[in-house]
Amino acid sequence: MTSQALLGQLGQMILSGGIDVVDCSGVLGPETPLLKLPPELAKDTPPIKIHRISEYDQDGPFWAWNWLELGEHSGTHFDAPHHWITGKDYSDGYTDTLDVQRLIAPVNVLDFSKECAENPDFLLTIDHVKAWEAAHGEIKAGEWVVLRSDWDRFADDEAKFLNADATGPHTPGPTAEVIDYLIAKGIVGWGSQCIGTDAGQAGGMNPPFPAHNLLHKNNRFGLASLANLDKLPAKGAILIAAPLKIKNGTGSPIRALALVPKA
Repeated sequence: MTSQALLGQLGQMILSGGIDVVDCSGVLGPETPLLKLPPELAKDTPPIKIHRISEYDQDGPFWAWNWLELGEHSGTHFDAPHHWITGKDYSDGYTDTLDVQRLIAPVNVLDFSKECAENPDFLLTIDHVKAWEAAHGEIKAGEWVVLRSDWDRFADDEAKFLNADATGPHTPGPTAEVIDYLIAKGIVGWGSQCIGTDAGQAGGMNPPFPAHNLLHKNNRFGLASLANLDKLPAKGAILIAAPLKIKNGTGSPIRALALVPKA
């Protein structure tokens, strides 16, 4: 079958409902949970604000539109390599210079939601990943890998979503060894349902914040605050994660979509 015929068949399957389009993004608005950083470390992203320009009124009689105030890394979002100091030297590491061919790829959904529910500080290890591969198949080059924690169930409550106390945030994520392992396999990027790609306690790891540090050092991408991963199979779906083409952008809110074949 030719590539043209395959694309035609894909289009018909989407139109007929043979393939579901699953929305893997949360709602972006003033109530969207945002990362909180220690003041001695960095500034926080300002709150999201949506300002009305007009809505069929004296400011615009036939149209409604808004203007926005928001950070690049707000809500369900994409981390480009330039987001982290280790990725600052990639000329194709901005949202306007990256290779868009890499943004649409098969996705491996590692379901450890039970473990994350039992322990908010759950860390994904190489043993976990290898056991998952033994059960579902090898993770391959060019693919996305995402951790299903079902953390999106807290997205309407910022305090629960961030889950922070005097010792810092407590959310699941990967070990440095896992990120190294996946990079060696050639993945395009790593995603999480939590506020960032790292575990809440990742600042104390070696290196600190290993998902950010190692992914962007190797010109790979990160996805955060993903939603509805429970609607995806372990393998077999295609993830579309396209950031806005912001000039010298270090990231962008996204509408992450997954193409999922019906059983």
